Order: sequence, then C-alpha cells, then structure tokens
Amino acid sequence: MRTGKKIIALIITVLSISIPAQTHKGFDSQSLLQKLIDGNKRFTNSKLTHVNQTSERRLEVAKGQKPFAVIVTCSDSRVPPEIIFDQGLGDLFVIRTAGNIIDDIGLGSIEYAVEHLGVQLIVVLGHEKCGAVDAAVKGGHAEGHIQNLIEAIRPVVEKEKNNKGDLLDNSVKANALMVVKKLNSSEPILKEFVHEKKLTIIGARYDLDDGVVTILH
Repeated sequence: MRTGKKIIALIITVLSISIPAQTHKGFDSQSLLQKLIDGNKRFTNSKLTHVNQTSERRLEVAKGQKPFAVIVTCSDSRVPPEIIFDQGLGDLFVIRTAGNIIDDIGLGSIEYAVEHLGVQLIVVLGHEKCGAVDAAVKGGHAEGHIQNLIEAIRPVVEKEKNNKGDLLDNSVKANALMVVKKLNSSEPILKEFVHEKKLTIIGARYDLDDGVVTILH
C-alpha cells in the first residue's frame, strides 16, 4: 500500500515538473468561455489564427503546461477541440471517449487538471449525429466493450423518448448535460471546487455541418 502511494506521488511530481503553483485568484469563467467562443467564431468564419502553434510556443510549454480549460468530448475524428476552438499547444486539456462518457479514469484525469494545473473551466462537448448516442437510440446489442458505452447513454435516451423534437439530437444534448451533472457532483475534488466557485462546468453541442458550438443551458 505504501509503495502504491509513493508511485502516485511520483507520477504527480513528474507531470507537474517546472509548473509553478497555481492559484484561483481573479477567477472569471466567463472570460475563459469567451476565449473558446471567439476561437470557434474564427473557425466557422475560416479566419483561423493558429494561435500558440509556433516553435516558440512549443519550447515554452515543454517547460510546463498551464491549460485554461478542460474539454470533455467525443473521440469522433470530426471533433478536434484545438481546431474547432482555434487554440494551440498547451491551451486545452482534452479528455476524449466515444459519446464523451466519463469513467473513473477520466475523472482522475480531470481532477488532475483542476487540482494540479489550476484549470477553472470544463466544457463537456457533445456533437451532432454522435455515433455512440445513435447506437443507444437504435437499441439492440453491440459486440465487445462497445455495449458499455451504449448502456451508459441508454438512460438519457429513455428520458428523452417522450419529449418533442429529434430523439437523437435531444439525446446528444441531454447526454452532455448528464456528464456535466456527474462532474458537478463528483467527490471529493470537483464538487468542492464547484462549491467554492473555483470551477465552472458547462455543456455544449458542436454542429458538424456549420462548425458552430452552442452552449447548453
């Protein structure tokens, strides 16, 4: 048991090397979110600045990382956060799984970003025509571990069946908001940071056709 604790401490030390202590003074989630929104507008207008993608930036972040937001999104190849938000090296701490589903490993990764890197904003980004959500909507049984994804999303689909509108798109939005709720209540770390107003967690939807990210309420 003692050996395990030493290994965990060593991992955190290695990951945090050269990173100065983070503080949450001057916390302003709205300005951080606006930074993402502005980047998405540049993306949709084909006016990408490719910010923080220079050799100088590469050398800078090699010394340590200070991402300003965590993006929890789908593994879908059409939804690359750094591109759709026009960000660069070291800007975003990205967690990607099919259907943007979060398990304990994903939670641990997010907790690290919040507690040790000082991230103050988490965006859970679902997207149009998500294959994992679509599989849950269609039902049936999938082979291998894919079924685990479907089972994680299925409760959301069941709740949305009686609502008006497109079931798939409604489920995509509801699924993102379900993950937001899970993160907000995740103990012991995330819930405490949210309660102390040191962390904001929001849901969003990405449109594959026009590239627009819409904030969910």
